[in-house]
Amino acid sequence: MKYRNVYQLIAAFIFASLFAAPVVAVQITNTSNGYEQHTQVLASKALAQERTVTIQLPKSYHKNPDKKYPVIYRLDGKENLAYMTPVLAHLHTAFTKAAPEVIIVAIENTDRLRDLYPTKNEESAGPVGLGGGAARFLEFIETELIPLVNEKYRTHDFKVISGASAAGVFVLYAFQTNPDLFQAHIAYSPAVWWNYGATAKSTKAFFANSKTLPNYLYMNIGQESGIMRERYDDMNMFLKANTPKALTFISESFDNVPHGLTFAAGAFNAYQKLFLPLQMPVSAYTGETHSIATYYQRLSAQHGEKIAPQESMIRELGYHFVNIGELDQAIKIFKYGISLYPNTADAYNGLAYGYESSGMYQESLEQVKKALALVDKNYLGYDVYLARKNRLIALLQQ
Repeated sequence: MKYRNVYQLIAAFIFASLFAAPVVAVQITNTSNGYEQHTQVLASKALAQERTVTIQLPKSYHKNPDKKYPVIYRLDGKENLAYMTPVLAHLHTAFTKAAPEVIIVAIENTDRLRDLYPTKNEESAGPVGLGGGAARFLEFIETELIPLVNEKYRTHDFKVISGASAAGVFVLYAFQTNPDLFQAHIAYSPAVWWNYGATAKSTKAFFANSKTLPNYLYMNIGQESGIMRERYDDMNMFLKANTPKALTFISESFDNVPHGLTFAAGAFNAYQKLFLPLQMPVSAYTGETHSIATYYQRLSAQHGEKIAPQESMIRELGYHFVNIGELDQAIKIFKYGISLYPNTADAYNGLAYGYESSGMYQESLEQVKKALALVDKNYLGYDVYLARKNRLIALLQQ
């Protein structure tokens, strides 16, 4: 197994070396808010032209040399960094650590309509004859840009692609073309009216033909009207009614927000609903303890490292169900906590609390004795355990 992993690493390195676009120029700058940005000019074979990208590193990048990061690929260039950076930073620094730190790759445009629309527009409502280059642009991202980023920076396998309007259309196109390339897709007000609604139709077909789709899709729409709104609403209604299993699909409407501001209106919700906080919220618990393991598996995938539920989190979840009177559920959760933390006194005291709240005093006494056996008199919770033990003995003697 160890040799197999070595061979996989060698193969990945060779792939990156062969297919990553060569870098023509690099400029490193430090922003006023403490981020390091690498502006790189790449010689793309897929596009037969030079392309510029700006790669923004997390503040902890140089402080944690062993840490790997998820990557957000943002279409339409680095002007978007000024808004999305503080949104992601606030989510990361929140008490709940509601998002990991991320590397952001902002891709500059050269011929925007050509690169972002998968079909040429033949409808007189828009510029006829433009578009149709999305396949080559996706080839550039998949075979040149992503390998370059993975080769030069510490990344892991969680990738997000995000864009607005025409770039939102490209996000939907990338999702349909290679659903596994990105683990999350964010399309702000995608201009699906283009070419008689070609992308709206293909997205509906993609959903209809996908039974299971473990991924994330966020879409929104502003105050658009006419064929843009008609075709978007038709597609959105279909996607809601035919969402494949395992896909998190979120769509929002901002009826008083103009088209050009739907990114600003939706960015917080898009990322807040995508990234999981370190402490599992009660709403993520399904009634079965395996949902806790599932949640932390998803969280680990987003962070690129194994993250286990803290004993205190499991216990707090049990306390919640005690407080709302669902004592059987609470006891099940406390037992699950002990299965993960068999040498932690607080886990046994949590179960003792659940049993005591249920009037099961003998069972509670057995658990609090186990808690006391794991600590000495200097432990912070010792007096609490001892008080519970004495109280239970008195109750049992009545």
